[in-house]
Amino acid sequence: MPQGLPRKFRIAFIVQVALASLAIVLGVFLVSVVIKRSLINTALQEEAAHFWDLYGASEAQPPPNTYNMRGYLVLRGRSNLLLPENLQALKPGFHELKADDLLVLVDEKPQGRLYLVFLRSQATRLAFYFGTLPIILTLVTIYFVSWLTYRASKRLISPVTWLARQVTQWDPRHPDVSNLAPDKLPPDVQGEARQLASALHGLAHRVSAHVARERDFTRDASHELRTPLTVIRVASDMAMTEDSSPRVTRSLQRIQRAGRDMEAVIDAFLILARENEVEPQSEDFELADILLDEADNARALLVGKHVDLEVTCNAKPRLHAPPRVMHVVISNLLRNACAYTDRGRIDVVLEQDRVIVRDTGIGMSEDSMARAFEPFYRADPSRPQGTGLGLSIVRRLCDRFGWKIDLESTLGAGTTATIRFRDLSLG
Repeated sequence: MPQGLPRKFRIAFIVQVALASLAIVLGVFLVSVVIKRSLINTALQEEAAHFWDLYGASEAQPPPNTYNMRGYLVLRGRSNLLLPENLQALKPGFHELKADDLLVLVDEKPQGRLYLVFLRSQATRLAFYFGTLPIILTLVTIYFVSWLTYRASKRLISPVTWLARQVTQWDPRHPDVSNLAPDKLPPDVQGEARQLASALHGLAHRVSAHVARERDFTRDASHELRTPLTVIRVASDMAMTEDSSPRVTRSLQRIQRAGRDMEAVIDAFLILARENEVEPQSEDFELADILLDEADNARALLVGKHVDLEVTCNAKPRLHAPPRVMHVVISNLLRNACAYTDRGRIDVVLEQDRVIVRDTGIGMSEDSMARAFEPFYRADPSRPQGTGLGLSIVRRLCDRFGWKIDLESTLGAGTTATIRFRDLSLG
């Protein structure tokens, strides 16, 4: 899991250590500057004050001369030629002579000038021992504590990580929950993690049972619906053989078309109920024939409306899929277009890689577009036609066969539905 808890914890600790390191490195630099400048300056000033106190008690007091510091005294009215050449031009105050690697304090009193010279290398060594070294030890301690904390946190979240890995390996249709059985859990899965594993174990069993019930219901219901449809089709065929008036004949033809549509829907439901690995019975078919057939059926829905329906075939592609699935897809798109178009026209355009169904109906708002493929959603509930399942079925069927459906709509101006085909064989 590239975005799992272990990675997030690891990033958090790395960021924490990096920020601490940056702060400490900055602190090392500041401490080094402070020790070399402020602290050494203060120490030299205190040393100078101490010397003048001693000098006031006894003028025989010699200037300081230690391992780290060298002092020179020039009494008022005396020449400073006895001073080292690099000190002769210095004014009172604190000076850093980088070329000579010296830190110099010139302290002026009524008695004269005191020159205190401190080696910069000594200041650097003091900065290391009293500033850099403690900070380095602090940094190492932070690294060590962070590593221990990371190890402890990793052990704490390892059961959750293991559970997440098990869940990501599930097949939603047949989740394998054998590893989540109480007797197969790793020893470190304890407490809340064990409770979570038990809950997931029970949830997976319920999901499997629910999926199985839904699949069985769809299969059984589709099978049972075929029996009355067969009776309707046979009875209408027999009635068509007898002498009937044109009005009765048209009614029987509508019954036959409705029966064929219902059989196509049942086939589509059966396909959706099957496992994705089970390939439905497919064949090569002319897409133009299905468009023309469904357009004839849809014209019956436009009786009494001032709407023209026209099919334009700019190409004649052949698809390899169950033909009845395409019947269901095109039928639902045309039914929607007929139901929501009161005047104007409906155009069905067939290109080499797509089918376009365009109408001049009521259109959809942005909110309706966002919910267009939701089951039972209808853009205009006041219209009696439809149940709101059409586009949902179309989307699921297109996803099942690798097709892509897009909707474009403008409120009050119409809707355009486009189906693009990924696997297309040219006819």
